Amino acid sequence: MKAELLTMSTPDGPFTIIARDGAVLASGWTAETAELTGQIHPELLPDEFVPVLDLGEISDAVTAFYAGDPAPAMRVPVLQKSGPFRSHAWDVLRTVSPGRPVTYTEYAELSGNPRAVRAAASACAFNAAALFVPCHRVVRTDGTLGGFRWGLAVKQSLLGREKS
Repeated sequence: MKAELLTMSTPDGPFTIIARDGAVLASGWTAETAELTGQIHPELLPDEFVPVLDLGEISDAVTAFYAGDPAPAMRVPVLQKSGPFRSHAWDVLRTVSPGRPVTYTEYAELSGNPRAVRAAASACAFNAAALFVPCHRVVRTDGTLGGFRWGLAVKQSLLGREKS
């Protein structure tokens, strides 16, 4: 199976997207494809990557985000696969309002299981489609940033953009 590959320049560094049939399989602030492929479920993992210059609606959504409009990124189809809780939790992340981060505890509650704080954190950690599934919108209970696969400076930048 083939997938399209695009690396865009952003204020937070190179942002690479792997997409198939108009849906994001993986994305993140890196120029290295190998840093993204490990997060793609084996059943969805492409065997060939075709570099492209534009991904239409997907690249437009990244441009819009950095121009101050995060909404289009939430309309981009995403293709991830996992168990029922994690898959649902990823869908829930897309409903968290920009500029209004939630804590891991609140995220677990929103995902339907208030006691599943670690499972909610795990959903963030295994999210392959950064930006399009905005795990950067989840913070620690004390309001500190917590972790982020692409670095705390990028997380802070994304939250700052969404706040203003």
